[in-house]
Amino acid sequence: MGNICRSPTAHGVFEQRVKSRHLDQHIFTDSAGTHAYHVDETPDSRSQSTAQHYGVDISKQRAQKVKQNDFETFDYIIAMDSSNYNDLKQSAPKHLQAKIFRFMSFAPNWSDKDVPDPYYGGTNGFDKVFKMIEDASEGLLDYIQNNDIY
Repeated sequence: MGNICRSPTAHGVFEQRVKSRHLDQHIFTDSAGTHAYHVDETPDSRSQSTAQHYGVDISKQRAQKVKQNDFETFDYIIAMDSSNYNDLKQSAPKHLQAKIFRFMSFAPNWSDKDVPDPYYGGTNGFDKVFKMIEDASEGLLDYIQNNDIY
């Protein structure tokens, strides 16, 4: 939503997974929020700390809002929860809505439909979110490798 907790974490984790599979010449990763609450701010310190604990540096990212041309530019638009999914569907041109996915639909080890927003919770929430994102990132990358030609 504000691009300071879940999406920068997903951006960092997914980007790291892309590099580990030597696909960084083919796959570009970025993140943005559906609202402009925190534009140009760094990720939440708790997100940064949790990511760093797991070996992912997200400190150089800056929050931004989804732009209309993102629907044309990117092959996949990934939503962290149902609210953001619906916002993205409403914002996207009709012919590009098939590019929008729920992130957790790629997480085979979780039954949760949404990645919960850890902003108002304790540190445990950030850890759980990180683990959910790791699983969904692996699943998304598998999906891309099985369905796209570079």
